[in-house]
Amino acid sequence: MSTALPSALVAELSALLGSDGWRMDDGALEANAQDNSWRHQRPAAVALPADIEQVQALVRACRAHGVALVARGAGTGTTGAAVPVPGSIVLSFTRMDRILEIRAGDRCAVVQPGVLNGTLQQALAPHGLFWAPDPSSAEICSIGGNLACNAGGPRAVKYGTSRDNVLGLVAVTGTGEVIRCGGAYTKDATGYDLTHLLVGSEGTLALIVEATLKLTPLPVSQAGLRVLYRDADAAAAAVSRLMSQPVVPTRLEFMDARSLELLRLNGADVPDAGAMLLVEADGDHDTLPYLLQALATAAEGDGMIALDVAMEGRARDQLWAARKALSPALRSVAPGKINEDVVVPVSRIPDLVAGVQVLAHDYSLTIVTFGHAGNGNLHVNILYHPDDADENARAHAALPKIFELTLALGGTLSGEHGIGLAKRDFMAKAFTAETLAAMRAIKAALDPDGILNPGKVLPPVGAN
Repeated sequence: MSTALPSALVAELSALLGSDGWRMDDGALEANAQDNSWRHQRPAAVALPADIEQVQALVRACRAHGVALVARGAGTGTTGAAVPVPGSIVLSFTRMDRILEIRAGDRCAVVQPGVLNGTLQQALAPHGLFWAPDPSSAEICSIGGNLACNAGGPRAVKYGTSRDNVLGLVAVTGTGEVIRCGGAYTKDATGYDLTHLLVGSEGTLALIVEATLKLTPLPVSQAGLRVLYRDADAAAAAVSRLMSQPVVPTRLEFMDARSLELLRLNGADVPDAGAMLLVEADGDHDTLPYLLQALATAAEGDGMIALDVAMEGRARDQLWAARKALSPALRSVAPGKINEDVVVPVSRIPDLVAGVQVLAHDYSLTIVTFGHAGNGNLHVNILYHPDDADENARAHAALPKIFELTLALGGTLSGEHGIGLAKRDFMAKAFTAETLAAMRAIKAALDPDGILNPGKVLPPVGAN
């Protein structure tokens, strides 16, 4: 694909979108050149359509001229999925940011992709409802981006990820056709499930232009537990116990010893321990104490040091403030961070944690592990100094070993961040050649000319 846009295409799209919707100035190009992976590539132009018809016309024009189109939400992703390819046009959904309907009686909302997660939650609260996905960037990330990457967050252990909380989609394929799938209903045995196929496809199959989201009533009451353990193995074993009993926690977060040390260095009131679990339950005033007691009983066991209860209010807020402070605290150790969100079966968490500790020792690196233990989804953070050539090399040499460990434990590469560019080249390790061929066939059916976010998710044919 050419890196310079054809003049006829520029003229066509400028006329279609107007000065507010077609940008080729340096400021716009730079603002859309990277996501939170810090990969950088300026696009040839930025298109900001205002409606579905403009998205269709944009796709058709790009297809006719063989120009790549990279969809973008708020740019908070961490895998490079929204980073442009040379000569591409970024399709920004920031102008398509309307909440079209809130249907409380049907427990659903119809939204455009540019609506921010935090904005939607604020609009739903007066109706006593919420949308379950709660990534750490919830205040500033978009619904379209959440759906594209199948975002999750701490609440996913009970309420599921984005894929579990969408009922229907309207999307534009790589040929410019509009497809509609699903709707404002919770049971559907009609045809192929295109809705859940498109969620998590990172803008490579079709462009989501409208979504019908499944909503959940806000809980009446919430309370949490802070449980300290002798070491990571004891905490990981407790996770398995917690997830094998009937009461499903709302959140179940794990932090290793290095995580706790970082929190203390940054002023958090966290006792010295080998590992910590944060456990939360929600319900009504009558049932919550019983739910909390069941979780506390499961958390007890060999290696537990202390268990504290935090009911609603300031105590609970302080409990979760420590978790939220963790990611920013990592920068105090080293400026470089490789953050991978691997997933293993819950019963294999002890093996994952132990294996990561071995890799940290073998490669002489600081590796901090924390995350959504109830789903087996842990964030493994390799911290290093990019200007130290030897340490930089060791950090990047350790990364494939983490993926190899994860796959050997029956896990997978990503729980909520997606694949993008960061993990694309490891896909051939995670899937057989036949499975990847099936994925490529789906891509070819919906985007036959390969203009939608090319080079992302799927590795080149023959890669191993």
